[in-house]
Amino acid sequence: MMRLHEGDAMSREREITRVLDILFEHYAHECHTDEPFRVLVSTIISQRTTDANMLVASKRLLHEYPDAESLAMADIGRVAELIKPSGVFRIKAERLVGCARILVAKHGGDVPSTLDELLALPGVGRKTANCVLSYGFGEDAVAVDTHVHRISNRLGITHSNSVEKTEKQIKSHVPRRYWRCYNIVFVRFGQQVCRPTKPRCNVCPVAHMCPSSKLLSG
Repeated sequence: MMRLHEGDAMSREREITRVLDILFEHYAHECHTDEPFRVLVSTIISQRTTDANMLVASKRLLHEYPDAESLAMADIGRVAELIKPSGVFRIKAERLVGCARILVAKHGGDVPSTLDELLALPGVGRKTANCVLSYGFGEDAVAVDTHVHRISNRLGITHSNSVEKTEKQIKSHVPRRYWRCYNIVFVRFGQQVCRPTKPRCNVCPVAHMCPSSKLLSG
């Protein structure tokens, strides 16, 4: 797949669609929705840690504090102890309890369903907010993390130097039907195949359409 000129917008969209159809066939089965509070908590815990550690920490926390009301009343030290496997646990504990208190005070204990309201919560950036919208509310939002940013640029879907620009370009170049599951598809693809270093181009299902494949595997 090559970088196309503005006049080739339709051709570019067709190429992008071909790539995404293949990737979604492999990984979209992992795209699920869950209760918004659980998604918010798990996504905050997931920052700067592995999926395995996030799952352990989230399960421990949500077992003891299953809703905003109970977490808002929790001792921060106890929360930190429960999520310790995730790393940076003291900071995350403060953010989690802070979020819960705001949810109770301003939103009746519910997680808000707008981007601006989510971004007003402590520890919630655009990636976390969009994850909540996508996987908690089933909205067509694009959650861009390092995997999404890196791989979108490798594949030529975007050409940007920041996650913010990548999000905007994805929304401009990628059909809306792919937005909600875009993050999980690219995260799994990035973990298993298109890794930051030593990507497995020899087993990549879209290597034949990737403008970076020869450079990365050469």
